[in-house]
Amino acid sequence: MAPQQLNKKSIFSWCLFDFANSSYSAVIAAVVFPVYYANVVVGNTNGNGDLWWGRAISLSMAIIAVSSPFLGGIADYAGARKRLLFLYTAMSVCAIAGFSALGRGTVVTGFVMILAANIGMEGGLVFYNSFLPEIAPREYHGRVSAWGFGTGYAGSIVSLLLAMPFVKTGSFELVWLMVAVFFLLFSLPAFIFLPPDRRNDFSLFKAGTTGVQYTIATLKELWGKKEIRKFLLAYLIYEDGINTVIIFSSLFAATTLGFKPQELIILYIVVQVTALIGAFIMAKPIDMLGPKKVVIASLIMWSSVVTLAFFVETKTQFWGIASFAGLGLGTVQAANRAFYTQFIPHEKESEYFGIYSLVGKTSAILGPLVFGFTSSAFGSQRPAILSVAVFFIAGTIVLSFVRDGGPNINISQESEVRSQNTG
Repeated sequence: MAPQQLNKKSIFSWCLFDFANSSYSAVIAAVVFPVYYANVVVGNTNGNGDLWWGRAISLSMAIIAVSSPFLGGIADYAGARKRLLFLYTAMSVCAIAGFSALGRGTVVTGFVMILAANIGMEGGLVFYNSFLPEIAPREYHGRVSAWGFGTGYAGSIVSLLLAMPFVKTGSFELVWLMVAVFFLLFSLPAFIFLPPDRRNDFSLFKAGTTGVQYTIATLKELWGKKEIRKFLLAYLIYEDGINTVIIFSSLFAATTLGFKPQELIILYIVVQVTALIGAFIMAKPIDMLGPKKVVIASLIMWSSVVTLAFFVETKTQFWGIASFAGLGLGTVQAANRAFYTQFIPHEKESEYFGIYSLVGKTSAILGPLVFGFTSSAFGSQRPAILSVAVFFIAGTIVLSFVRDGGPNINISQESEVRSQNTG
């Protein structure tokens, strides 16, 4: 069997999609919109804004968690992966543009729009991630995954710089419109150059029902594999901590430490720069050393970060901690995705990444609720931020018992030897 080749055009457009959707991740999910929704739309007295934001994120992630594995199976069987990616992206873009109509007191309307925007963005990642094994050979999965995240961090930086002038003048409605245009424009190459959907003769209904059956079978298949079961349990736990930090970091900085919107943007740009550096520096080590070692090292670092954040008293101290945290952010995300590809059989990419998304999005349900309720109950965000360390420590312990996660290059070479011996 001829070795799989790098599809450079597809890889570039795949990475550019990460560049596009990172405008949402940075401006909407992480920096500007959470503070605007919590403080302006809701009012963050006694943690009420934290509570509403946590509810919106948790509910949207729950919906994604339930639907993702089934849609992943449908995408594989019906040959609709690329079309579904487009539909989810379009839903998110339209909802983001709709944010421009929000104002003080539009709590429920904003809540509904957040659901649509987040479901469109996060749900589309099921189909986006599933292209990775198709556009690059296994020995490049870690590097291509890291290139995608690194390009995404660049997109975060660019979109935040574009948002800065509007934030300074208080023209937040223009911020949301800018993100919608940015997301749409830079995602277009993916819909042109990524591999096309596979055609078949099944009706949508039959493909859908068969896809659901395949997904249930995939769940049973994965449950019967001890190592992947342990990996997904660990991922469920520690990813909850990562998601919670991303979702609430700007609210913590604004509410507890008094960061202004412009300062938050500059802070997040610095974090994205360090995350980009971390992603590219660790790209090859993920394949050479193995994603397991890289993930564990990153989780130990994150445990230290949230513990130190509990004691932070000044903006300067938080600047230092946030910059340090960024180095591990890109690394752990890229290594997670490369780790998981080691478990995926050929032509089951969407189904397996559907389960991956199910676990990842489920992990974004408990953490935000815990943070929101803890902040509201104590009237302080400090106990809430400290609780996140539990997720990192527990996840690290479980992951240490997973026997897979070795170097991708060695795995690929062994696979080639086996193919030659049996060919």
